[in-house]
Amino acid sequence: MKDYLILNIKSLLGIDEGGKLKFRAGEDMDRINSIDNAFLLISNGRIKDFGKMLDIKANYFTDGCVIIDATDRYVLPAWCDSHTHLVYANSREQEYVDKIKGLSYEEIARRGGGILNSVERLHHTSEEQLYDEAFARLEQMRSLGTGAVEIKSGYGLTTESELKMLRVIRRLKETSDMTIRSTFLGAHSIPMEFRDHQEKYVDIIVNEMIPEIAKEKLADFVDVFCDRGFFTVEDTSRILEAGAKYGMRPKIHANELDYSGGIQIGVKYHALSVDHLEYTGDAEIAALKESDTIPTLLPGAAFFLNMPYAPARKMINAGLPVALATDCNPGSSPSCNMQLILSFASVLYKMTPVEAINAVTINSARAMGVEDELGTITVGKKGNVVITKKIPSIEYIPYAYGENKIERTIICK
Repeated sequence: MKDYLILNIKSLLGIDEGGKLKFRAGEDMDRINSIDNAFLLISNGRIKDFGKMLDIKANYFTDGCVIIDATDRYVLPAWCDSHTHLVYANSREQEYVDKIKGLSYEEIARRGGGILNSVERLHHTSEEQLYDEAFARLEQMRSLGTGAVEIKSGYGLTTESELKMLRVIRRLKETSDMTIRSTFLGAHSIPMEFRDHQEKYVDIIVNEMIPEIAKEKLADFVDVFCDRGFFTVEDTSRILEAGAKYGMRPKIHANELDYSGGIQIGVKYHALSVDHLEYTGDAEIAALKESDTIPTLLPGAAFFLNMPYAPARKMINAGLPVALATDCNPGSSPSCNMQLILSFASVLYKMTPVEAINAVTINSARAMGVEDELGTITVGKKGNVVITKKIPSIEYIPYAYGENKIERTIICK
């Protein structure tokens, strides 16, 4: 494993010297610790030291250490993308045209499009092809600054196909140096044959899928699309309780389409995060304030589907720790670009650049359960960092939404 010594850093951002920061919430989201004219030493895959260039030690210049001159460049923790559907078969641009012509997300889903379109295609795609295509997406994410990613199943909707997806994710964990977490999302949609008796499909998830997945240790988390037209609060409770028996912590799709009760059920079952949240009111914010669940916003999906935007400012002003993720998937958010998400956060949610950066680093690390390893510049954490190109200020990252501002992403296994 290579050692790296990064010199002459314009500003080293996201520092947590004590290593006690788990997330930033409320007004604290607009704070970020930094050192100007800095150095950073990564050794054996871990952050070993950092500080002012004046304080660098001569013995840091060792044979074999990769020396990087970061003059006029910023260094930050690599992005953590805590909500993706990165394993899928083929794109769905025809549905994009349907949306342009006025069909809603729900109308497309009711006629067998949407998620069920991806399900049909995945059934006929080999594990090898799914792996190759997903690995290529990981490499694209790396080039844009992402160093950690959570990947969901959910385009299988049968035991065999859900296992296939999760085995692909396991292989990605083994072969990529990215930090990857896997989530079982068999409750992503209701198969057409169960539309009139969805409780029978929930039976299959609870009694067949979860035990098989647990036997092969394929999932870190369990997820449910708890929303209007998908899975009810009662369905969600059954699935989360079944997952809990095997140590799978919940991560919930909630309140994208309506006030579904998904946020409250996520809080009840100590979900690591509840995600989407376009429909979030005072009751939902109150529930989140009494919990350790991270509200995760997915502006790419809301933008692409032309939906209402989650009340990010209201959440932050209420003292919540907001995270951001891409929701990268072929139907509702076909982008893995976290820099674009930073721009959306500022333009659509009125988040400051610093708030947005905290939302895609330490808060998103928390939302995927890796905050002890990633998300800040801390001695002992993994050396996952991004080096920007020569840019005038950190505000330039969300400002220049049409270009890649990252020159290099360093990821340590």
